[in-house]
Amino acid sequence: MADDPTDQQEPKLRKLQNPTGIHDILPDDHEYYTFIKKVVRHRCRQAGFRRITTPILEFTDVFERGIGGATDIVDKEMYTFLDKGDRSVTLKPEGTAGVIRSYLQHGMKELPQPVELYYIEPHFRYDRPQKGRYRQFWQFGVEVIGEKDPALDAQVIDLAYRINEDLGIAHLFSIQLNNIGCGKCRTKYKEDLVNFYIGKERSLCSDCQNRLEKNPLRLLDCKKEDCQILAELAPKFEQYRCPECQDFHAKLKEFLDELGIKYVDNPRIVRGLDYYVGTVFEFWDTNQGAQNAIGGGGRYDGLAELMGGQPTPGVGFAAGIERIIANMKRENVKVPSKDDIHIFVAQLGDDAKKKCLPLMNKLRDRGIKTVGALGKGSMKAQLRLADKFNVPYTLIMGITEVREGVVIVRDMSKGQQRPVPIEEIVEEVVKLIGEENLDKYSPGEAIY
Repeated sequence: MADDPTDQQEPKLRKLQNPTGIHDILPDDHEYYTFIKKVVRHRCRQAGFRRITTPILEFTDVFERGIGGATDIVDKEMYTFLDKGDRSVTLKPEGTAGVIRSYLQHGMKELPQPVELYYIEPHFRYDRPQKGRYRQFWQFGVEVIGEKDPALDAQVIDLAYRINEDLGIAHLFSIQLNNIGCGKCRTKYKEDLVNFYIGKERSLCSDCQNRLEKNPLRLLDCKKEDCQILAELAPKFEQYRCPECQDFHAKLKEFLDELGIKYVDNPRIVRGLDYYVGTVFEFWDTNQGAQNAIGGGGRYDGLAELMGGQPTPGVGFAAGIERIIANMKRENVKVPSKDDIHIFVAQLGDDAKKKCLPLMNKLRDRGIKTVGALGKGSMKAQLRLADKFNVPYTLIMGITEVREGVVIVRDMSKGQQRPVPIEEIVEEVVKLIGEENLDKYSPGEAIY
């Protein structure tokens, strides 16, 4: 006897979730993102920077050439795939290479130099998810392209520090500073560094064994304990800097002293990208060190050449927004919220609904943040919802109020209410909320 098809159960649909290491940004956290973006925009505009956005998807060559094939990012962490035209493309893992590609492609060398740009964007790395390290993450960064001057490096570091101050976390971090020299003085140092490590390979982690062959400078900033012990004993770069690099570094420190910026000379700071030369710096947690760094940067004078352009100096920094938010929460930094609702509009009946729709628009146009439960039934249910929105006032309109041309204004904290003529209600609400608390907006304003 054949099975009764009604006995066969439908397969259960798998519950859909976001991929590992890639998170939703929920409304409460968006308040932090909004605040950070506002601070970054304000500080960058003050300093004459203009915003740039490069594509999330670039040809893979942009990063292989720019970042360097021997780096962990290119070697292990990039989201790279072939598009339908059989071209290799990559979700951008960092911001600087794309900005320099754009600088060259769009002839920005014809603009007054240096060109000062900033960005606030998502990036992608296939990394092992852990605290402060995600596969999709947001960064803000700045780039100063077209001039080489230690005073510019000092201004970039100062800008990063001031942003951290505005966000209430500057005291948590120290500026770790180094100069990793130019091509001339690095060649001899790399030779001596490799010679120091030869014979000690068994004490190195597997990553550092690979770096010894491909990218020996990265041996200095490995976080594994045995590798750190060897790095402390390794030759120090300061003994190899050419006179020009020594002079540049000394002047940078003088400028930072003049700005009142404290820093730590750290010979082990090298940064993880091949394009860095000269100045490099990172913001380290004063207690946890590099394990909780929130960002860093440095000079990349040879990057434009690597990407097919003329020699063009540049310096910049980038910081991780998720890491910053974690530290703001750790310090209980409260961010201003513009999401609080001023007015809830409750109504009963189609005639009341017709009156409430244009009324809500008039209130919003005056800067009064207004919500209405147009799909709800009973007045009791609507007032319960108004309580959940935590509004100071609710406007109530039913059949009687429509007939009499009034709106009931209910003070939610006192439980008191009174009628107001409908033609006066907008100005009455403005008085209750206060002009200074209105969310004013003009289409001509620069809101981004």
